[in-house]
Amino acid sequence: MAKRVRLALIGLGNVGRAFLNLMVSKAALLRDRYGLELELTAAADSSGAVLDAAGIDPLALAAHKERGGNAGNFLGGVPGMSAVKVAAQAPADVLIEASSVNLHTGQPGLDCVRIAIRRGMGVVLADKGPLVHAFAELTAAADAARVGLAYSATVCGALPVVNVGRRDLAACEIRSLRGIFNSTSNFILTAMARGGSYQEALHEAQRAGVAEADPTLDVEGWDTANKLVIIVNSILRQPATLADIHPLIGITDITPEQIRHAAMRREVIKLVASALRIADGHYTLSVQPELLPEDDFLAQINGWEMGIVFDTDIMGRQQFKVDERGPLPTAGAILRDVINLATAVS
Repeated sequence: MAKRVRLALIGLGNVGRAFLNLMVSKAALLRDRYGLELELTAAADSSGAVLDAAGIDPLALAAHKERGGNAGNFLGGVPGMSAVKVAAQAPADVLIEASSVNLHTGQPGLDCVRIAIRRGMGVVLADKGPLVHAFAELTAAADAARVGLAYSATVCGALPVVNVGRRDLAACEIRSLRGIFNSTSNFILTAMARGGSYQEALHEAQRAGVAEADPTLDVEGWDTANKLVIIVNSILRQPATLADIHPLIGITDITPEQIRHAAMRREVIKLVASALRIADGHYTLSVQPELLPEDDFLAQINGWEMGIVFDTDIMGRQQFKVDERGPLPTAGAILRDVINLATAVS
């Protein structure tokens, strides 16, 4: 008999709606391969929420949103109900926090996660904000409550950076890691390498749906830096905040002339996050544009792609990348985390 897992989903943007569709399209596989039956019992967006212990039709809710509706005016919805109240009242086993990222305070996602953990719910995060602001607090609380806290979707979407670093590099000393973690800035640099200005490349990225209308967090390096903070805390096990990243520089000052001159030297400019282990065992952290030889693995990550290189003492150099277009891969990462929490042996 399949194990029923009740889900509360906070956030019904592109990723949230893609996850709703995955719940249905993957239902047979989840039952046959993992013995799981996922049931949506609560959902919220900025307009309000809908809660139903008997279950909510994921496809009906996704279609309602696509037609311009919202959680508050969905059948049985409560206009104005906050995400925090949903976390406190949802009849659910797992809270999925996939709301818009607030990197200034982490709210309201941070309080949602705190409440869910106190209630004994597992938590899956696609929202980076809570981890950036309270990684140690949340992981300690989850451990104390003996509930799962999974967040592989917060770093490079579907690319299993966190899972590889925490699980598969067991017993390794990671001497360094370097990565390209932001597809928007990488798309812009790739477009500039084909000719044209920064503004032209940005507009191309916005037309392609890669860049937001306000791309500040991406192009000034903040999104990359926040992902680096999560990686350092979770994989390298070194407490870190944004204040520990020096330098932290984006791509807004990169010119076509610099890119052309680099190409003449068989080099490529990329926005690189790095953590380098020094003599005392700590890591120095940086986010900045770097000149890379064109045969470097990171130099060959283009367009929408993201990737990482781990340099280890006993497992060699490991290199991974993903070509991630649209919200589906990140929704897949959320599903991966739900499966792992639901099938974990306590």
